[in-house]
Amino acid sequence: MMRPVKPEDAAAICAIYNYYIESTIISFEETLLQAAEMEERIRKISAKFPYFVWEDDAVGAANGEISGYAYINTWKERSAYRYSAEISIYLKHDLLGRGIGSKLMAGFLEEVRKTEIHTLVAGITIPNEKSVALHEKFGFRKIAHFTEIGRKFDNWIDVGYWELILPPSK
Repeated sequence: MMRPVKPEDAAAICAIYNYYIESTIISFEETLLQAAEMEERIRKISAKFPYFVWEDDAVGAANGEISGYAYINTWKERSAYRYSAEISIYLKHDLLGRGIGSKLMAGFLEEVRKTEIHTLVAGITIPNEKSVALHEKFGFRKIAHFTEIGRKFDNWIDVGYWELILPPSK
């Protein structure tokens, strides 16, 4: 089930995210985060934007264990961008392909639609077929491709950007 993030979720979120820092090109961060730093990020982001976790009792996850999280954050600092945000969604790497991402994305987008956000942007490291498929399933469309924009593990990495225009609230 999806619920709003709490500062005490920081260690579990760190465990999910640090895997992607340490073992993949999906995150461009290169230094593992400590729970205190993640807690500060959670406080800062959730004070302004939706930030949710998914607790699941799926196979391989303990009851109530955080299996993933999603949040939006500032896209750009200029005031005219105030109706746009960047979305991030991460799942425990060993729980991929079980439908958790779709459930989290569906619920999370409903929460974002309750805000003033009009445009969501997702930066996705290429290749990352699962993330691309998840975003496109929910209507995101590719709008940009940056070649060799980042460097990690001694390799140049491409990043694509996907965009979703949210319909006006009813």
